[in-house]
Amino acid sequence: MSTDAIVLLRADHKEIRHLFRAFESTGDDDNAVKADLVSRIVEALTVHTYIENEVMYPAIRELVPELESDIIESLEEHHVADLLCAELDAMDPDNERFGAKTTVLIEAVGHHIDEEEGEWFPKVRAALGRKELQDIGARMLEVRATAPRRPQQPSSLKKAADALLA
Repeated sequence: MSTDAIVLLRADHKEIRHLFRAFESTGDDDNAVKADLVSRIVEALTVHTYIENEVMYPAIRELVPELESDIIESLEEHHVADLLCAELDAMDPDNERFGAKTTVLIEAVGHHIDEEEGEWFPKVRAALGRKELQDIGARMLEVRATAPRRPQQPSSLKKAADALLA
């Protein structure tokens, strides 16, 4: 398995997009399946945004300072995704807003993924060497092992509070 940070993040993106497509193809009245998929989406996004915020973004801010504004925008996009995940995690799938809120999350995260993969991943790869990306990726794997899985876990709440206070 590669420890290249960008390869790892792209693998996360692929898994997240797969979950999004599964949700979108689920019937309107299949609330049990939708609830399970949203739970899996929330977990995947909670872990993913955590490792990006804790490892990838600080490293890129330091090593590729010309991407500072991209990182700040990404942090804000994560903040919005984190809030939606927290709301969905506490919401009953029978709630009339459950589907709409999930759709908004899917659209926002899809936009975020497109920007990362299309715009700043290529810039990061051009600016950093293979060893640097592998070192960042190895650290991401370490942090992933203890990353929060649910939005209400203390380390996830701290991340959200840090974003609010920044």
